[in-house]
Amino acid sequence: MSTKEGSLGAPTRHKIDWNNPDFTDEKKLDEELRRVFDICHGCRRCFNLCDSFPKLFDLVDESKTGEVESVSSNQFKEVVDGCTLCDMCFLTKCPYVPPHEFNLDFPHLMLRYRFVERSKNKNSLVDDQLVKTDRNGKFFSKFSNLINWSTKTDNKFTRNIMEAFIKVDKEAELPRYYENTFVEMNKKKLEKKVESTSKDKVILFPTCFVNYNNPDLGFVAKKILEKLDVETKVFYEGCCGMPQLESGNIQSVERKAKQTSIKLAEYIKKGYKVLAIVPSCTLMLKYEWPLINNDENIKLLSENTFDICEYLFEILNQKMKKLHPITNFGGLTLHISCHSRAQNIGQKSHELLKLVPDLKVDVIERCSGHGGSWGIKKGNFKTALKVGKPVSKKTIQLENEYLVSECPLAGVHIEQGVEKLNKEFKFKTLSHPIEIIEKSLFNF
Repeated sequence: MSTKEGSLGAPTRHKIDWNNPDFTDEKKLDEELRRVFDICHGCRRCFNLCDSFPKLFDLVDESKTGEVESVSSNQFKEVVDGCTLCDMCFLTKCPYVPPHEFNLDFPHLMLRYRFVERSKNKNSLVDDQLVKTDRNGKFFSKFSNLINWSTKTDNKFTRNIMEAFIKVDKEAELPRYYENTFVEMNKKKLEKKVESTSKDKVILFPTCFVNYNNPDLGFVAKKILEKLDVETKVFYEGCCGMPQLESGNIQSVERKAKQTSIKLAEYIKKGYKVLAIVPSCTLMLKYEWPLINNDENIKLLSENTFDICEYLFEILNQKMKKLHPITNFGGLTLHISCHSRAQNIGQKSHELLKLVPDLKVDVIERCSGHGGSWGIKKGNFKTALKVGKPVSKKTIQLENEYLVSECPLAGVHIEQGVEKLNKEFKFKTLSHPIEIIEKSLFNF
């Protein structure tokens, strides 16, 4: 009897059974790693996605027998460390994802390995400090001038020290910090009462990045929503937990999910939708949180969370709002981020930008290689550039005046990749596709 390949239909993602004692059983984990790695080694469809798969295939090919059985278990860690949890193998490449009987979920198996490492106190304490985005953001914002000076890539003295002690690659571009966060500045502004003729109401979840590293982007989002007659409230009391999830700290993510969903449920029950600006955060609220703990509030939040481009596309069509052509705009290269693709909503940013008359948009749908906090680390940054090299090459070939990614961090990473390939190529990097919508609505 033939078995239908799982990827021919919608993949099914199972709950992360992290409270089950078997989840941390090292013997059972090793058996599952070997089972999955053996299947991956025979398939190799994912060879060009990230560094995990080439490392795995080399390990097996160079082993005594050329089979997984002769690879030492302590060698598996380098395969795990190459995974950025981008989810592209699960969603776009693997023919053996559930409902296939092989039941492969490579990213969540890597997550399980990291969780087990943490349960055995084998996690990196330095990495744990790096991903405390709220704490770091609050502290660094108070000393933003000093922090921004010290993190510049041309500041060889401080960047060499950072690389030596906290393992952040000295060449990796790091986000700027602002003395006043988005939430603080929003509170200081007089609340503008929007005389709404509709029932459209949203909670804007700015994310760590917007709150601490790019507050202007938060105000762009708010400005657009208010222009479209959408009642907008800002809510931010903590990180979505994506950096902690990447390091296997599932307990921390569950705490965030419970605390945040309880508070947001109060708004949702009053008719509000929740919008996240950064796709990784949208993915956490919509999909990852319910897989960790699917209580009533988390489920409600999941069902009412939207990517901001997804929401704006729907609201513009609903209100039949016409956008204006943008003058003197020399073409746009749009990068579709992995965590946008992982939401299974289609290319909503592209659909949104197509509403702008006469706008030339070229789409690149491939991993930038950044991988969040993973991509800035010593030992990973060069790999991240290598993974993203096809995106950088395509950006140069398209010769557009502007580059934008749905993920602001990915956009900066692509820019670095382009500079490595061709310093002569001049272009401007925007933070987010909604900046184009702002130009069309207000400046055109």
